Amino acid sequence: MKLLKQLRLETSVSIADCRKALEESKNDYKKALDWVCKNGLEKAAKKADRETPQGLVESYIHQNGRVGALVEVSCETDFVARTDIFKNLVHEICMQIAAMNPKDVKALLEQEYIRDGSRKMGDLVKEAIAKLGENIVIKRFQRFEIGE
Repeated sequence: MKLLKQLRLETSVSIADCRKALEESKNDYKKALDWVCKNGLEKAAKKADRETPQGLVESYIHQNGRVGALVEVSCETDFVARTDIFKNLVHEICMQIAAMNPKDVKALLEQEYIRDGSRKMGDLVKEAIAKLGENIVIKRFQRFEIGE
């Protein structure tokens, strides 16, 4: 039960998925984490064709107002768009754009995440898809810098 609770807190996936991960890994926590990640990526891939008519527009201003970014990230329902997980994801994407100046969405998804170099931005989006159970798409963004 302790492992189940710990896995749930760390990953935010459903209790049923946590239980299944622990069962399949014979209560090996590290293997259960790997199972959750792999299963989440598979679920994210299955949701890729779903329409995303809802979402958020986020802005981020950095370096005393010298750099700013604006991003549109969409999801399937307004319910998910209002969750803290989705809002945090959109904010992190916006910060990434301001910091790393990607040329387009594809390049953004391939970039190393500024807070954790072992993960790519695409991984961050896929993890959110797995947690929230909906397709999430970065539609467009714009970065502004004084003198650029």
